[in-house]
Amino acid sequence: AMVVSVLAALAPLVAVLAYTASRGLRDISFQFLTHSMRGVGPLDSNGGAYHAIIGTLEQVAIASLLAVPLGLLVAVYVVEYGRGPLRTAVRFLVDVMTGIPSIVAGLFIFAFWVLGLHRGFSGLAAGLALAVLMLPVVVRSSEEMLKLVPDSLREASYALGVPRWRTVLSVVLPTASAGITTGVMLAVARVTGETAPLLLTAFGFDAIRTSPLHGPQSGLPLFVFSQASSAFDVAVRRAWAGALTLIVVVMLLTVAARIVTGRSRLRVG
Repeated sequence: AMVVSVLAALAPLVAVLAYTASRGLRDISFQFLTHSMRGVGPLDSNGGAYHAIIGTLEQVAIASLLAVPLGLLVAVYVVEYGRGPLRTAVRFLVDVMTGIPSIVAGLFIFAFWVLGLHRGFSGLAAGLALAVLMLPVVVRSSEEMLKLVPDSLREASYALGVPRWRTVLSVVLPTASAGITTGVMLAVARVTGETAPLLLTAFGFDAIRTSPLHGPQSGLPLFVFSQASSAFDVAVRRAWAGALTLIVVVMLLTVAARIVTGRSRLRVG
């Protein structure tokens, strides 16, 4: 019964992966990975997703640079310093942010950044929207890892006269670093495939945008969406190739997180 339950749970995932691979492998090539859609007509088959791959990497990098330090600071406050109503309020806000739909995060940045501050569509705006989605995941995962650090390590540091802030920097964070890294990688994997925020912030572009700070930019989710929306079969084939590329990127991040976790367990053991 257990085997049947496991197979039933895995069947949809395997089916999605197998079908996407069977459709996407036909059109993934060196040309697809190294060319953009600039100057490609609706019936041309020589377009690629290079501009979208670069866009996704830049947007996720911006989101990580914003969400990881802030999320780690919030987690340290909640675990090491927070007391009373303020700590409760912070945790409540993090819980609320965890359940925010991605389209709401995109709409917030669209209203505040794109329209409110007249910054326009850009990779930076997309990175801000993804950072909103990443932040609660980083806070929660980092908080759980910090809680796993034995109190005996903190007490030993305090007994030597080390102040709390230095104990956090030199004892607590290094001990929890592997778990925190794993949580960050999983948070990155989660936001990499988000499409809705990019529609409202990056908007899409058919060529490489050298700077994510100004002008519309593409991303792999946007590339898949735009190509799949086309009425031409050649574009739909590119969408499947883009979808497979996106899955591979997310899988690589997940595998990297597993490797980091495994190494940390070996060191602890």
